[in-house]
Amino acid sequence: MSHPDPDPRFGPLRTHGRFDYSPITQRPDFRWPNGQRLAVYLGFNLEDFAFGEGLGAALGPASPHPDVLNHSWREYGNRVGAWRCLELFDQVAMPAGVILNTALYELSARLVDAFVQRGDEMIAHGHTNSVRQGSLPEADERALIEHCRDTMTRRHALAPRGWLSPWISESHVTPDLLAEAGFQYTLNWCHDDQPVRLRTRGGGSLWSVPYPQELNDIPMVIARQMDAKDFAQMIVDQFDEMLEQSQRQPLVMGIALHPYIVGQPYRLRHLRRALRHVMDHHREIWVTTPGAIVSAMEEMAR
Repeated sequence: MSHPDPDPRFGPLRTHGRFDYSPITQRPDFRWPNGQRLAVYLGFNLEDFAFGEGLGAALGPASPHPDVLNHSWREYGNRVGAWRCLELFDQVAMPAGVILNTALYELSARLVDAFVQRGDEMIAHGHTNSVRQGSLPEADERALIEHCRDTMTRRHALAPRGWLSPWISESHVTPDLLAEAGFQYTLNWCHDDQPVRLRTRGGGSLWSVPYPQELNDIPMVIARQMDAKDFAQMIVDQFDEMLEQSQRQPLVMGIALHPYIVGQPYRLRHLRRALRHVMDHHREIWVTTPGAIVSAMEEMAR
C-alpha cells in the first residue's frame, strides 16, 4: 500500500541543535566531589545601567528617559544592597558566583573588589545591562565577548570561565562565539537540573550550567510581584524538594539574586531565613560555584 507524501506543513520543527533530548531519569549516575548529590550555588548579579538611555528593570511603570525613579532604585543595589548581601553571605558562609557587568570597574570598583577578596568566582555578564546582546551583528557580539574576557583577565589575572548574557539575550551564534573566546560554560539556558554539554560550530567545549528563572528574584518579585516572604519560602521549598530528588539523580540548584531587589532591608531579612535553612543542611549538600561544577563535570568526563 502506498503512503501519501507527508505534508511539509507538519514536518519536524526547527531546532537549535545544541543538545539532544535526554530524560533526567535515564542518565549516568554520579556524585559531586564531596560525595553529595545536590550542588547549590548563588548567582549574584552586579549590574550597571546607563542613565537616561537603554534598558533596565522597572520597579514601577517606566517613565520617558531620564527615568530617575527606576534608575536610582537600581543604583541602590550597588551603593547599599550589595554590601548588605555581602554581609549576609559572610554570616551564612556561602560563596557566590558574581555575575558582573564590566562597566562596574569604572564606577563601582570597590564593590567588585570586595567580592574578589572573599574568593568568589567572577562570571562575565556583558558590559552593561542597558544593552541587549542578542540583537548585535556577529562581529559586534564577538567584540563584546572578547572585551569582557580581556578586561576581567587584566583586572583579576585570571580569565573568566563563565558567561551570562545581559537579559539572557542570545543570537544564533552566541554559544559558538563563547567557545571560540575560551569560555567554558554559559548560564543562559534553564532547560535542565544537570549540566549539559552544548555543541558548537568549531567543536569547542561549552557547558550549560543550570541557571534558574523560577528561583530568580526578577521574574518572581518584579514580574509576578511576589512578596519577599513568599520568594524566601520558594527557596526553602525548592531546596527541600531537590534534596529529596537528588537521592535519585545528582542535581544542581541555583539561586539567582539581584542586590537592588533582595538587598532591600525587608527582603534581606526573609532571604537570610532562606539561606540559613539551606546552610543548616550543609553536610548533606555541596555548596559551590558554577565554575567548580564545570570542573567536576570535566573531571568526570576524562
